[in-house]
Parts: sequence; structure tokens; C-alpha cells
Amino acid sequence: MKWLPRQPKFWLTCFILWFIALWTLSSFAGPGQGLPPIVNIDKVAHFGYFFGGSGLLSAYLFRRSPLQTDWKRLFIIVVTVIAAIAVLDEFHQSFTPGRSGNDPFDGLADFAGAAVGVLVFKRLHHLMK
Repeated sequence: MKWLPRQPKFWLTCFILWFIALWTLSSFAGPGQGLPPIVNIDKVAHFGYFFGGSGLLSAYLFRRSPLQTDWKRLFIIVVTVIAAIAVLDEFHQSFTPGRSGNDPFDGLADFAGAAVGVLVFKRLHHLMK
């Protein structure tokens, strides 16, 4: 797709904005606001949000050296960075009134979203060439 930006700075900026949005959303009380009253729907939201962040970080790293991509290394870097952000986010939520934080199942959903996000990006990366 010719319309996808090729500049790594674009994807890094999107990733930074993703992180700022995460931090901002985690600063509000009342988790799950706006989500349907379905048991564990927040885990689906966690998975989806971290899937997206993983895709943005993957795009940034891929565009830095698209001809020499080491997919194993990219996977490890992205999942490690996203997992660290997930841990930081859960810790941050523990200081936000009305939030529980430090939920290992939220962390698991975040980790799974990150891993699947890299794998999907790998499958679709040709759209950015």
C-alpha cells in the first residue's frame, strides 16, 4: 500500500502517542468505563490496545532497516519493551484512586497482545515496502 508512511519517525511518533494515551487513560478512575458489562471484557481491551502498540513499535523498528530485518530479534525487542510498559502501567494504576492495578491477568493479556501484534505485523509487513 503506497499510502502507508515509510519514515521511521512517523511510526515512532505514533508509538509515543500510543504510550501517552495509555498513561493518560490509566490515570483516570473507574476502569472499564464505556465497555459492555461482559465478564473479563477488559482483558480483550488490554489485548487489543497492546496489540496496537506492538504493531506501531514493530513498524518503527522494521522501517529503520527494512532490508535487513532480523524477525527473531525484532520479536524479542518488541515483546520485551511492551511487557515492560505493561508492568509500568499496572504499577501506575495501583496509585490511581478507583483502579486496582497489578492484575497479573491484565499483564498476561498485554503480553499476548504484544506477541500476536508482532506476528501479525510480520505477516503484513510487505504492505510497507
